[in-house]
Amino acid sequence: MSFEPPSGLSRRAVLAATAIVPLAGQEARASAAAPDSARSHYDRAARLAGDDPILRNIVKALSPGAVPPSPDPVEPLRIFDDVAVVTTGFVSVTAILTSEGVILIDALGSPEEAEKVLVPGLRAVGVNPAEIRYVVAAHGHDDHFGGARHLAERYGAKVMMNRADWNLAASSSPAPGSYLDISDGQRLTLGGTTVVFHRTPGHTPGTVSAIFPVRWRGRRHTAMLWGGTNPPAGTAGKRDLLSSVRKFASCMRRAGVDVELNNHGACDQGLVRMERLRAGSADPENPFVIGPSRAQRFMDVMEEMLRGRIATDRATGHA
Repeated sequence: MSFEPPSGLSRRAVLAATAIVPLAGQEARASAAAPDSARSHYDRAARLAGDDPILRNIVKALSPGAVPPSPDPVEPLRIFDDVAVVTTGFVSVTAILTSEGVILIDALGSPEEAEKVLVPGLRAVGVNPAEIRYVVAAHGHDDHFGGARHLAERYGAKVMMNRADWNLAASSSPAPGSYLDISDGQRLTLGGTTVVFHRTPGHTPGTVSAIFPVRWRGRRHTAMLWGGTNPPAGTAGKRDLLSSVRKFASCMRRAGVDVELNNHGACDQGLVRMERLRAGSADPENPFVIGPSRAQRFMDVMEEMLRGRIATDRATGHA
């Protein structure tokens, strides 16, 4: 089968996109194979997603047996006036740019990735790595914090993570030597920009998700960055994740969130949206600005998929 990329998008980017967009009917097939107690939740998630590619991708990411894809990386990009993303394809770092320095959310998987991918990636979009003031680990898996110690030692950045994930992080190497604990609802202000962190356990015990202001062409928006998507194997962890989704959706509603971000850009078409933004698509809006209603629907889809996963566990006797 052959095809031509849309104007402005590289063939590699489009191939990566087609690798992560759910195939037609995939959700229906997954629902048909599900236990009766779970099917209604999977069906409702599919109805909520409709033909929205972002929501369809999160259905796929949360489906039983889903394997996180590892698409090719895309080039670093400022996705907002004051936000840049550097990605390996599998995992992404979000840099929040303020008048007094940079807040990084995540740090890639190793000192080598931090030095050879993240640092030059930041420079490529006009960000000086020496201005990194904080490195926030969204959770304690090493693909998110592995470069944190290197950045702390080289640039004097402070590392932040939730204490519940410290033991998990300390079992990997190189874990940050010291860190600042992130409490639920904690606010971090730098250069007039305030990031609010919320505990969203489930993916790991100490996962945190963030809400913060962003600007696009001078206009203010409010972004969320979901800190951990893939459900854990155990049912108790899935229940924790479900509770986190419901709680964070409420926080998003109160804050007026209209921008959805994820540190795994293949889960939510983040990589595809980067390429569309880079190409200057016909859509006059930033593709990461999805509006408050659609942002809430994103969380509703996650909730239904997790309810389905929990029902599947019960029906199959999985603990």
